[in-house]
Amino acid sequence: MYQIDFQKPIAVHFIGIGGISMSGLAEVLLARGFKVSGSDSAVTPLTEHLEQNGAAVCRGQRASNITDDIDLVVYTAAVHPDNPEYAEAVRRGLPILSRAELLGQMMKNYQDAVAISGTHGKTTTTSMVTEILLAADADPTISVGGILHSIGGNIRIGNSGCFVTEACEYTNSFHSFFPTIEVILNIREDHLDFFKDLDEIRESFHTFAKLLPEDGMLIINGDIPDYQKLTGGLSCPVVTFALENGEADYRAADISYDEAGHASFDVLFRGTKIAHIALEVPGEHNVANALAAVAVAKALHVPDEAIERGLDGYTGTERRFETKGVLGGVTVVDDYAHHPDEIRATLLTAKKLKKKKIWCVFQPHTYTRTKALLSQFADALSLADEVVLAKIYPARETDTLGISSADLAVELEKLGKKAHYFESFDEIENFLLENCVPGELLITMGAGDVVKIGENLLGL
Repeated sequence: MYQIDFQKPIAVHFIGIGGISMSGLAEVLLARGFKVSGSDSAVTPLTEHLEQNGAAVCRGQRASNITDDIDLVVYTAAVHPDNPEYAEAVRRGLPILSRAELLGQMMKNYQDAVAISGTHGKTTTTSMVTEILLAADADPTISVGGILHSIGGNIRIGNSGCFVTEACEYTNSFHSFFPTIEVILNIREDHLDFFKDLDEIRESFHTFAKLLPEDGMLIINGDIPDYQKLTGGLSCPVVTFALENGEADYRAADISYDEAGHASFDVLFRGTKIAHIALEVPGEHNVANALAAVAVAKALHVPDEAIERGLDGYTGTERRFETKGVLGGVTVVDDYAHHPDEIRATLLTAKKLKKKKIWCVFQPHTYTRTKALLSQFADALSLADEVVLAKIYPARETDTLGISSADLAVELEKLGKKAHYFESFDEIENFLLENCVPGELLITMGAGDVVKIGENLLGL
């Protein structure tokens, strides 16, 4: 594999530079004096920010974007060999790295490299760790999979030896990492266009855990079924956190919720109180995320007082139960949930708000996930009072499975829940305007562009 010397800047081209992770990596290289170029399908705030910092960004992907001065090409998992830029780089014999391989090489430059993994909760937990480290004046470098207002985006370039990043299991990309501290938040069925089943996913996480050096640390959710099988054979220390497992190292006690569903609780380490936390994000799942963040902070020797200051009042990142506004007395919230577990957690959180009715506008994400987890999606969505379904957001896929949101509507009807399915966002917006009434909660939900529905209604 091609190895970058980060002390000798070169010209790097990113295929898909506008992605939330790719844009962050590009910004890190720009800060280190590299010449950066890239391409993407659309102009976004992320690509505009990169251009303002000196990157050359092309709209659209074509072979001519691979120019003679490029030394290295970086691509995402969504890029296939027939991509014109990828194919041209191969024809020219240029070195090529995946996004994960580049990120892994970056991690080698830091004394403390924290990789936060799990089927869900990565962005929130990474953001919580960020807030704690900022409160401790630790000056970390951060790569987060969302927009975090306290760092002004998705990347923060620090000058210390601490680097924190999300670690995604899709295509086993996190196997290319070199972490010193890992977090495993949870493991559930997902990305079944790549993984065969849950057992294969668990094995992928086990392989990830085995990347840790002897002087590293694994922080794992003790509520994961048979989590000891994931930690077997590790040479490094293992620390657990949990909501249910009474033997976990880090636990929450005396949890209470305000009328907005925000949790306050004591953090116990092996039975001794070390902090009291009051979050400004709702839901029990965020208590678990906070426990993981505390465990990371303690592994990095952050004082308890800074942990409390970092997490007290934590308000989250964009698209994580984000209140977008109020329209005619209807509160409009947006959430990134696109897995049944995430949907269930979000809707259970919504119920704590005691609104007259919960409307959930859900946009399924990828055909394979929808087909594989169809009944689980229906079961989770049935927690809403009213379900409105948009067309499946294909992301990297094409429809070869004969699955649609209409099939999800049928599954919901089997559970006695009427679902409204519309082909276009315009139809959904008109339906909502006609049917939502003051005092109700409207949640747009999914990992695609469903957020536009709420924003259009609010005129944002």
